[in-house]
Amino acid sequence: MEHGGAFFTGTYRNVFLEYGYPEKEIEAKVQSAWEEMFFGSEAVRIYHPAGEDMGYMVDTGNMDVRTEGMSYGMMMAVQMGDKDIFDRLWKWTHTYMYMTSGTHAGYFAWSCNLDGTKRAYGPAPDGEEYFAMTLLFASHRWGDGPEPFNYSEQARELLFRCIHNGEKGTGFPMWNPEHKLIKFIPDCEYSDPSYHLPHFYELFALWAKEEDRGFWKEAAAASRRYLQLSCHPVTGLAPEYAHYDGTPNNDRGFGHFFSDSYRVAANVGLDSAWFGADEWRREEADRIQAFFAGKDPADYRRYTIAGEPFEEKALHPVGLLATNAMAALATDGPNARASVDLLWRTPLRTGARRYYDNCLYFFSLLALSGKYRIWHPVQA
Repeated sequence: MEHGGAFFTGTYRNVFLEYGYPEKEIEAKVQSAWEEMFFGSEAVRIYHPAGEDMGYMVDTGNMDVRTEGMSYGMMMAVQMGDKDIFDRLWKWTHTYMYMTSGTHAGYFAWSCNLDGTKRAYGPAPDGEEYFAMTLLFASHRWGDGPEPFNYSEQARELLFRCIHNGEKGTGFPMWNPEHKLIKFIPDCEYSDPSYHLPHFYELFALWAKEEDRGFWKEAAAASRRYLQLSCHPVTGLAPEYAHYDGTPNNDRGFGHFFSDSYRVAANVGLDSAWFGADEWRREEADRIQAFFAGKDPADYRRYTIAGEPFEEKALHPVGLLATNAMAALATDGPNARASVDLLWRTPLRTGARRYYDNCLYFFSLLALSGKYRIWHPVQA
């Protein structure tokens, strides 16, 4: 891995600024998107306050609350410096989504109704890893408070459960202990390439419980290897589900490039921004941007990872173009500028499917403006 990322330099690239967009317009674009998603009209916003001290993020396409969305909202809030929204989201999560009994005790129910009743009694590991990272950032930015706002303790305990559940015969870990790879769900033995966040695991290796830090360092390396196996060597496309050897898992038809897969480009970009872009990450970003170069977002589709299109249209074209733009953090290749320009020209999505698109859109705005940052512990 080449050094040069913000973890080592303390400097975050503002790709928009590098490409000539005025700083005031960049600031305004980020702030406007935040305001619209959290406080705007019913056609755009996805955040809703609940009572005096809680709030939730709505998956508007399914009319439920998901750990994915709650953890995404918490990441947005800590990056934007809004402790009130962060705490509201975390208290709703801790109150309604946390499971205290059953096979998955200690994890969070991945889907709840808007009133907080559970729609599922299983977790989705992408939520847990985001919860842990956001809680650590919150601890470093604002300091710990009384339970459940003892952020760092909550994060370390959650990470401990993610890798140790099942060791005493009950429950399942979220990472395969042999391969050090995150699972799609705890009680399965395959993965989802878009869940792989080696840039988070590098930080868990610094801030998790001391006895677990070696595991997270190994997990970061394993995930970087896994992404190289699962992303197609020509198109750069990754399947939604893949076996531990990286081959697409088509057992349920999820071995193609579709909604989950879009996040791989974003994750490669952010890993590069934080820890440096090595040759593979640059090539991966170039491949995926080249694949979509010249394609009309209105005609984005489901694809095999080799690039063969299906008739089925993409459900989340704005999310897809946003993640392709975020890959520019890994490359200055021939399609990087066009990918970023397309994002800049595209507004937030409105309508029923806006939730996933606009979450990915906002993360891309944060990252490309240098505002998606590592929050380190405050040094006394």
